[in-house]
Amino acid sequence: MIHGEMELAAPLRWGMVGGGRGSQIGYIHRSAALRDANFQLVAGAFDIDPVAGRDFGVRLGVAPERCHDSYHALFEAEARRPDGIQAVSIATPNGTHFEICKAALEAGLHVVCEKPLCFTTAEALELQALAQARGRVLGVTYGYAGHQLIEEARARIAAGELGEIRIVQMQFAHGFHCAPAERESAATRWRVDPKMAGPSYVLGDIGTHPLYLSEVMLPGLEIDELLCSRQSFVPGRAPLEDNAFTIMKYTSGAVGYVWSCAVNAGSMHGQKIRVIGSRASLEWWDEQPNQLRLEVQGEPVRILERGMGYLDAAARAEDRIGGGHPEGLFEAWSNLYRRFALAMDATDRGDAARLASLRYPDVHAGVHGVRWVERCVQSADQGGVWVRWRD
Repeated sequence: MIHGEMELAAPLRWGMVGGGRGSQIGYIHRSAALRDANFQLVAGAFDIDPVAGRDFGVRLGVAPERCHDSYHALFEAEARRPDGIQAVSIATPNGTHFEICKAALEAGLHVVCEKPLCFTTAEALELQALAQARGRVLGVTYGYAGHQLIEEARARIAAGELGEIRIVQMQFAHGFHCAPAERESAATRWRVDPKMAGPSYVLGDIGTHPLYLSEVMLPGLEIDELLCSRQSFVPGRAPLEDNAFTIMKYTSGAVGYVWSCAVNAGSMHGQKIRVIGSRASLEWWDEQPNQLRLEVQGEPVRILERGMGYLDAAARAEDRIGGGHPEGLFEAWSNLYRRFALAMDATDRGDAARLASLRYPDVHAGVHGVRWVERCVQSADQGGVWVRWRD
């Protein structure tokens, strides 16, 4: 169980790009990073408006001279300081991720970036190569991957409780954009603008989340080919989609399905993953994150509760409060940021063994997500045809 004690010799000096006043995701990043005292927020370029960004940073407790006008100024100024930042989180619109990630890595910083890392597999591979060459951690915020019951699902699947894996059913299908919310919301507007969102809307924005959960639960499952159909139901969003269906064939013979949707009217969040084997199935839903549903053929349904002693040790290690109390998004994100901090520290100390023992959504996960979106768009734009994963 985690009790909030700092696990590093000293907190990592941390900065942010984006995530300014009014940014929901910026608040989530800060709440997660600062919870266990493994990071200390000391600098940032919080807003495209320098005045607003400086005012906001000061309100967060950052010294005025370390609230910078741009990410360029941030990286340059901090590099000159003996106490400059060691890590940076990027919470900006998608179209800026590649250039900021690249600049941060070139500045010798560890990076935590919102997904997607970039728009093309070629760009993602460039970032991967740069992170490896500079010996830096590049993490991606697939937030709910930090929830303990994802670890429990992984352990039970690895133990063979489900039998041969046949079907993986995934969805992230909410209803909040079933009307043109972008007319009133700037945060929604850029998500449906190809210049800022890239080649997709819901595939890249939400579909990659359950996809990464499947990677954690089923680390040996490899995509062979996929087929995607995407639609734009709300006028004005084309060529970007607000709904998409993706079918995948895995090299093992199993099949997978991802429903990515922002127009599922009435649905609050709708992120679920169900893994179906020859003997049993597991299901997890982020609106009820403290329960993992285990269904063995011919037996009563079992609801496995977070925080209980019958769970795998890996699923109990990151509990923050006792069983029965709810843990959700903030705790899952905090667990990810804890792992990011431990990985950054191990990298800086050259502790290869410790680094190898840590699992978090790293640059490889980022590349995988970008490749998936790219292949989905390729399939859909050709009329919904099967495309090879590695072509």
